Amino acid sequence: MYWAAYGSFSMVELFTDKLLHWFPLYYHVKFAFLVWLQLPCIDGAKMLYMNHLRPFLLEHQTRLDQIIGFLYGEMSRFVCLHQEEFQFVKTMLMKVWVSGTSSIRPGQGQASGVIEGRNGEANGQASGAIEGQNGEANSESGDD
Repeated sequence: MYWAAYGSFSMVELFTDKLLHWFPLYYHVKFAFLVWLQLPCIDGAKMLYMNHLRPFLLEHQTRLDQIIGFLYGEMSRFVCLHQEEFQFVKTMLMKVWVSGTSSIRPGQGQASGVIEGRNGEANGQASGAIEGQNGEANSESGDD
């Protein structure tokens, strides 16, 4: 019952939030309402569902079933019409994922304290060494 009440609240809030967020203490009242819905000692979600949501759903059940059936049919038709595009996107995502996983070298996640040069060689002997433009290891110990 909680999820039915919360889902209904979320649907109403989707359309009214742009207007209601301007009212003072709106977020405080919203928080208090959500706490009221969740508390088992108050049973707010059950009260809301039994007194308001359930009678509404029973009264409009046939119309809601028609709407859901229509949406299901439209989504099925959309998926059938765009099957090639979905396959293309799936293929591209798989290529990106495979290229991303194959470009990671073993041991790359470990910190060595050395920054690699252009050729991927680590020239510094001490930790914290940085390779310069000439390929020489410059120490960052601050001895200058």
